[in-house]
Amino acid sequence: MPNNLFRRKTIESILQDAYNKSADTEAHGLKRVLSLRDLTFFGIAAIIGAGSFSALGPAIYNGGPGVSVLFVLCGIACAFTALCYSDFASRIPVAGSAYTYAYASLGEIVAWIIGWALLMEYAIGNVYVAFSWSDYFTSLLSRLHIHLPEYLTCSYSEASGSARPDLLRAWETAPQIGGLRLIVDLPALVINALITWLVYIGIRESRNFSNVMVIMKLSIIALILLITGYLIFHNGLTYNWTPPNAAGEHHFFPNQFSGVMKAVSGVFFAYIGFDAVSILAEESKNPQRDLPRGMILSLVICTVIYILLSLALTGVVPYDRFMNVNDPLAFIFEPQNLNIGWMQFLVAVCAVIAMSSVMLVMQMGQPRIWMSMSRDGLMPAAFQKIHPKYKTPHIATLMTGLVVGSMIVLSNSQFVLDFTSTGTLFAFVIVCAGVLFLPRREKTPGQFHMPYWNGKYVYPLLVLAGFSAFAVFNPEALLSHVPTLLFWLICGALAVMAFLKNLSVIPLLGLTSCLYLLTGIRESNWKWFFIWFGVGLVVYGVGRIRRG
Repeated sequence: MPNNLFRRKTIESILQDAYNKSADTEAHGLKRVLSLRDLTFFGIAAIIGAGSFSALGPAIYNGGPGVSVLFVLCGIACAFTALCYSDFASRIPVAGSAYTYAYASLGEIVAWIIGWALLMEYAIGNVYVAFSWSDYFTSLLSRLHIHLPEYLTCSYSEASGSARPDLLRAWETAPQIGGLRLIVDLPALVINALITWLVYIGIRESRNFSNVMVIMKLSIIALILLITGYLIFHNGLTYNWTPPNAAGEHHFFPNQFSGVMKAVSGVFFAYIGFDAVSILAEESKNPQRDLPRGMILSLVICTVIYILLSLALTGVVPYDRFMNVNDPLAFIFEPQNLNIGWMQFLVAVCAVIAMSSVMLVMQMGQPRIWMSMSRDGLMPAAFQKIHPKYKTPHIATLMTGLVVGSMIVLSNSQFVLDFTSTGTLFAFVIVCAGVLFLPRREKTPGQFHMPYWNGKYVYPLLVLAGFSAFAVFNPEALLSHVPTLLFWLICGALAVMAFLKNLSVIPLLGLTSCLYLLTGIRESNWKWFFIWFGVGLVVYGVGRIRRG
């Protein structure tokens, strides 16, 4: 049994399963229509959305102007991770992303765990995007003097017991049937249904819709940066970048770096989705060349945009005004701030567009992961069926829409945000670790090859330098914060392995940076994280028993 749990699939068998065109199966036949530009646009579509138009507000409140540094750290972590993804994608150009990569490098049980984690990233993460989309959509309607009842614009769990005026009105005015209050986020459910339908009918239609939306939202973001940049430097607002801290001293980190780290969930959520590009391997024209380029290009472009946006927002409006602000880009143009009404409306339109594109890419990702898991017998066989007309994994697509819709009814946005970020970071850790187990290969023209830099001496020295700096500047966290202590213990073990086995430094740095970001996750999220994976292991165990 243990051998079966950790059995690996060879790269050759994975490719054979994915590209077998036998006449008696419907499991294959996705359309290869995506170019490098399309893949890059899909990456931008997935990255710029709820992170910039919603999660950025609470992140700024916690971290102040210094949250821009956290975007740099997350960007670096994702850059190392993207290189690892790219190396896998060039070796194994099939749908399945981190799940397939883990199966080839670490074995079946780890692959299952990653598949279970990716359910958090794509299906459950899309719930948060749907909630954010609903917030901006109802705000847009209100500017057009169309007002939906509060009980149709929030979830039941958000309204229950809340003291916020709008949520309290939703609870008090909601109709009741048998004592149950009918409170549901209707716009979120509607957009989920529409996106599910679009993904169902085809990749070409989804690509065209995504490309148009990306061009529109990048244009509006450029306009926001131009306006705020002019106001910051023309009106001398740069003092907002060094606000007073609790001691009255002006500082770029008004809540110290620990305050910046509190924003990890929100900031990292902005980055999840760049790996969605790898899931489109079987619909790419030249996956071994274009997948790595698409991931890296979209990540670099979006990191620069997020850094500029965080500096722009904290420059024109003091950071402490962003408390409970879930529409930060529109918020800065409100009457109490910059008072530019037409930009409020334009940002609301842009946000609806941006988050629609995020939902589209995320909703495309989950069915293709389930399709790959179905090929390996870890999911029902129906999930690998391809629609004869639309050439999409239609049953898995409908199931994804059902899961997202159910979570919209049962959950709330903050829980989903933290939950998803934890699972995604965990998946990134596994991908970086998996690369360390792959044999080095000879260079092939037209394919991505991650550089091999021997970490035998470099990585242990970096760990020693980092630990020394941490001990000097934040010594109390070494003993009082269990995740931080575990982080340094793991880094020490990795340093020993790097020295003994000449491990490559790039995946080691990706692994280390993602592990460090995990130390910023709240303890309550870890509890739900382990409960989630406990359920996943039970599901896996039951499946193994049924398969004999």
